[in-house]
Order: sequence, then structure tokens, then C-alpha cells
Amino acid sequence: MNQPVAAKAVASVEMWVDGKRRRATASRFGDVTNPAAGAVTRRVPFCNAADVDAAVKAASAAFPAWRDTPLLRRARVMQKFLQLLQANQQELARLVTEEHGKTLADAMGSVQRGIEVVEFACGIPHLLKGEHSENVGSGVDCHTVRQGIGVCAGVTPFNFPVMVPLWMFPVAIACGNTFILKPSEKVPSASMRMAELFKEAGLPDGVFNVVHGDRETVDAILNHPGIHAVSFVGSTPIAKYIYETCARNGKRVQALGGAKNHAVVLPDADLEFTADALIGAAYGSAGERCMAISAVVAVGAAGDPLVALLKKKARAIMVGPGEKEGVEMGPLVTAQHRDKVKAYIDQGVKEGATLVVDGRGLTVPGHESGFFLGTTLFDNVKPGMKIYQDEIFGPVLVVLRSEKLEDAIELVNRNPYANGTAIFTESGGAARRFENEIQVGMVGVNVPIPVPVAFYSFGGWKNSLFGDLHVHGAEGVKFYTRTKVVTTRWPHQDTPAPGLNMPTLG
Repeated sequence: MNQPVAAKAVASVEMWVDGKRRRATASRFGDVTNPAAGAVTRRVPFCNAADVDAAVKAASAAFPAWRDTPLLRRARVMQKFLQLLQANQQELARLVTEEHGKTLADAMGSVQRGIEVVEFACGIPHLLKGEHSENVGSGVDCHTVRQGIGVCAGVTPFNFPVMVPLWMFPVAIACGNTFILKPSEKVPSASMRMAELFKEAGLPDGVFNVVHGDRETVDAILNHPGIHAVSFVGSTPIAKYIYETCARNGKRVQALGGAKNHAVVLPDADLEFTADALIGAAYGSAGERCMAISAVVAVGAAGDPLVALLKKKARAIMVGPGEKEGVEMGPLVTAQHRDKVKAYIDQGVKEGATLVVDGRGLTVPGHESGFFLGTTLFDNVKPGMKIYQDEIFGPVLVVLRSEKLEDAIELVNRNPYANGTAIFTESGGAARRFENEIQVGMVGVNVPIPVPVAFYSFGGWKNSLFGDLHVHGAEGVKFYTRTKVVTTRWPHQDTPAPGLNMPTLG
């Protein structure tokens, strides 16, 4: 009689606290899977309040010395970290592919975009310069300084395990703060590797810490009095919850939410170029991007030929494991998420949209247990349909029709999400009108995914952002610092002392 085969033991991911790996005291754990194989590869602890408190204590103890570290020394640590990230870029990308599922080339590109934020943070001596005014009054000068605010935290999503954390902690740390990162429990390993590289770069112990977990961990961060600022990227309901909780607790907060990004295509656009751009923007990373184009508004005569091109190109995409050469789209991150996206396709059919390409039922030979879903394309979608209203976060592209540009602009502006949008046209006048009238935070003209470069800031409007400041760039520096205004007078012995009246500077 055959004996059952024992399940292979998997390693547990640890925390990173005070410059070293540390076992969590938590009793709950989650599984980390390889989405292409459908196999559990690691266990991750769901850190409790005591684990978070240990990280806060380490960060609080490290803050005074790091705050007082000269700017050039901070910049040199950041420059060394930059060099180590560049040298280990492929290793980080492989960790992303292993735990998220996206193709290796896509992972490499996302790591590169994160590295560019570290390049920006290397210029922190210039970025922290204040203002100075001489003789604002008789013998009185005034100047401003930017200072770090203390212990900061970041809660990041599963879809960019390297890039999104790098939007946050390098800028915060360069500004003189200490930091606690809570990456998605689905993709914990890249954050741990970055912590090791930062220590190798010379970062003092306690300045950067990593904890893992689910809502219990996040709530411990949001409610800990020792944490002064929280950054978040994720879904709109959670972004709103984090914003409201932080506000009640007196914390500074930037919470980036969900998206339903539109591309408006005019009849004068180069349709072959446009279709190629939309295919990459819709199906890259299996649609698991907050800047993915998930809705196309075809204006006038652009509709039928555009849909025909999208159909042809969507069907040609090679789907498979992300590390395999030639694969253009990998699996979704979990079986649960794949099933949720499938349910949206079912719903779209029930609602009466035209299913042009159906990704359900796809199997990848040799990877039958993987979380794969093929490309899906809907046409003749109406604004009242769930497949239009909701952020599906999968390889599903919907096409709506519009007669005129003004109708397309009105459609986009009615949507409660306002993260990114794009227009495809050869008309400068139409593009300029779109730029001016569209109520969206990031706009592309013949650029399908208008993610700003690192020295500009990333963020949307409306339900795509809760808070006043975007991430990285100049707004990131503002978020992670407080401005102090200093007014000085150095009186001579014969200068009369101020009296009891309100002082004036005349």
C-alpha cells in the first residue's frame, strides 16, 4: 500500500528590526506562493502589535542620531545603496517574478523605476535647502529649514514589491527620518533583500525596519503613537480607511487608492501604434497595475478598426510562467484573485457587453496548477456595467463608444477614480483641450501609462488619493519633512529691548 508523501517544509520569512533578521512573536502565518506553479514557497508571519512595537522602538532609538547625521553623509549612504541596487537588480527582479508572477523583463523594468527614485534621493542636500530673507525688519533676518518628522511607515501593495517601497523609504530616510515598511504579505522577500542591501550600504541599525502581516499588523501601525506619518498604495476602500484612521490619530498620511484608467482614441490617431500601446498598457503584468489602461473610449470612426486590431493583438499574446523566454504575460497573483477576475468576465457577459476575446479556460501546459487567465476584451460596454465601474485589476480591457471628444472627456470626468488617463491623437488642439479639461492626476498624450519620472510626483485625484501630497519627487520631500521658520535679530548694546506691545519688524 502506498504511503502518503509528506508535504515539503518551507522556510518562514523573518522580520527586519534594528539591522538584523528577527523572528516574529506572532502565532499566525500566511502562505507565499509561486503563482506560475500554484505552489507554496514560503510562510510569512502576520506580525502582532508587539512585533510592530519592537520595530517602532528600534526606529525611535535610531532617529536622533540619523536626524543629526550631516546631509552629505546621508547622501553617501544613499549613493552606496543605489550602487548595490543596480548590482543586484536581476536578483530583485527574480524575487518579484517568483512571488508575483509578472515576466522577468517587466519585473526588471519596475525595479529600474524604483532605482530612479533612489537616484533622486541622492540629491537630498539640494532638496532640503530652505529659503532666506535678509532685513525683513530693522536688523532682522528670516529663514526656513526642512527637518525630518520622526518615525514613518509605509504599507505597500503586492503588484510592485520593489518599485512602490522605493517610492517611499529612500525619500523618507534621506530626509532624516527612520522607517518601518509593511510590504504585502503575498510578496515579502524583495523587501527583506533590500533591507540587507541598505545595511551593506552603511545605513545605521534601526533606521530601516520591515514587518509583515495583514490587517492586524496595519492597524498596529496606524494606532501606534510612535509613528508620525504613514504612506499607502492600494485599493480605494483601504486607502480611505487608512486616511481616516491616521487623521483621528494625528498622523500625517498619503493614501493612494484605486483606479479605472481611460484611454481616449480619436479617429486621427495612428491606430496601429495606438493598439500596440494599449495592448501593453492593458495586459502588461496581467493588468495588475494601478496605472493599467482598463477602459478605452473609442471616438467616432476609430471604434471598429481599433477593436479589430486589439482583438488580433490580444489573441497573439503568449501567456506562461514569467521566467520563460518569450512569455509576454504571466499568471495572476493568487487563485482567489484569478477567480474574482473570472467572475467579472461572467458578469460582463450577463450584462450584455460584447465578448470579443475570452480569456477563461486558458491552461498553460506543464503549469496546470498555476493561476493563469488569458487576455479578455469587451466591446460595446456601457457606463452602468460592473466591468466598467469596478477596478478589476486583471487582464480585462473594455471598450466604450463615444461620438465626440467632449463626450469622451465628460465620461472620464464622471468616473469616481482619477489616477491616470491618456489620449491618442495627432491633433495638438485636441490634446491641449484634453490636458486642460480632464480631471485626472496624471495625463499622457500618446503615452499609455503616464507614470511620472522620479523627480516629478506620482498621484491621482478624487477617489484615487486621500491626502494632500503625492509620493516621491518634490511632494515626497514635503511629505517627509516639516518646515520651521526662524526669525533672528542680533542686537547691539544700544538697541532698545522690546516692550509689552505686539512686536513689529519695521
